[in-house]
Amino acid sequence: METPGSQSSLHRANLERVVRAVRLAGSLTQAEIARTTGLSAATVSNIVRELKDGGTVEVTPTSAGGRRARSVSLSGAAGIVIGVDFGHTHLRVAVGNLAHQVLAEESEPLDVDASSAQGFDRAEELVNRLIAATGVDRSKIAGVGLGVPGPIDVESGTLGSTAILPGWTGSRPAEEMRGRLGVPVHVDNDANLGALGELVWGSGRGVRDLAYIKVSSGVGAGLVIDGKIYRGPGGTAGEIGHITLDESGPVCRCGNRGCLETFTAARYVLPLLQPSHGMDLTMEGVVRLARDGDPGCRRVIGDVGRHIGSGVANLCNLLNPSRVVLGGDLAEAGELVLGPIRESVGRYAIPSAARQLSVLPGALGGRAEVLGALALALNEMGDSTLLDGSLSTAAPAFT
Repeated sequence: METPGSQSSLHRANLERVVRAVRLAGSLTQAEIARTTGLSAATVSNIVRELKDGGTVEVTPTSAGGRRARSVSLSGAAGIVIGVDFGHTHLRVAVGNLAHQVLAEESEPLDVDASSAQGFDRAEELVNRLIAATGVDRSKIAGVGLGVPGPIDVESGTLGSTAILPGWTGSRPAEEMRGRLGVPVHVDNDANLGALGELVWGSGRGVRDLAYIKVSSGVGAGLVIDGKIYRGPGGTAGEIGHITLDESGPVCRCGNRGCLETFTAARYVLPLLQPSHGMDLTMEGVVRLARDGDPGCRRVIGDVGRHIGSGVANLCNLLNPSRVVLGGDLAEAGELVLGPIRESVGRYAIPSAARQLSVLPGALGGRAEVLGALALALNEMGDSTLLDGSLSTAAPAFT
């Protein structure tokens, strides 16, 4: 029996610290592990050797700063995680291992008017198909991350009112998928998962404070504070789309007037161009036409950027993030939208906050949310699972 403060309990705690650091980062050199955990280089070296001998981590030669180093990552055979992203018009699923490698990924159209039960049926089928394609034993599943385009009540896990998936209001996505797959399921909204995906794999790497802005059928922000997603006590932090820009503006779905969403979301923006560009126009099409020089589309994209910048300026004044990452179809517009965002930030944000801020397009495109779902599953799994061998070791190694 281990007693608090004993040598064995201290050793166990150090093992978990090293595993946790590697699990969250994907891979680290031993020097980076020492800096992250606060452990001495000698202690890290001994722990890495022990974990390697036990099959928990893999060590590969690399270089850092021009010098030879050893990169440590969790073993590809240690387990898998699954990411599921329910979008406005799509379902995307990815399977990854604990070394942050994506093993299989697939996307298919999703009828936005379908019931939640039909959506969960489709997700279950796609998850099972991808697991079979990887040839991995189901006992290796460490957890599932699940993304939905709406607010999740932190205490009950219930999906709140949403105009994007109206047939899903009141459902409990994590509970539903847990019952179908028989493994731990963790749920969050799509903006938070986009932020997590960009933080781990994309334009947010290396920063501790950022806001991920997603503009699609709605407008939301995923907030990262000190390296962690900030959800607020009720799970509704980041509803930047409902910042009021004009008290006499259009009526928003939330009941207020002139919300940021009414000036930037697709269902408000597209009608401005449909009389001249046709009823089949999409935001993706607007961005493509704007990049090709269409004056109407360029004007609309610029206006949307300036409005987003007003909302970002409010975030700067309140939270002072070091980076804002723009996701969704709009990010493909590049400087056509980023320039106006920066212009508004410079005009409305406190100068010191504006100077410290970088505004970048997302690096992951439409994959940000499903990769964020993988990262959520990785974040939530316990390190004791790996150290105690709770996941079966019968599965084949991944290639």
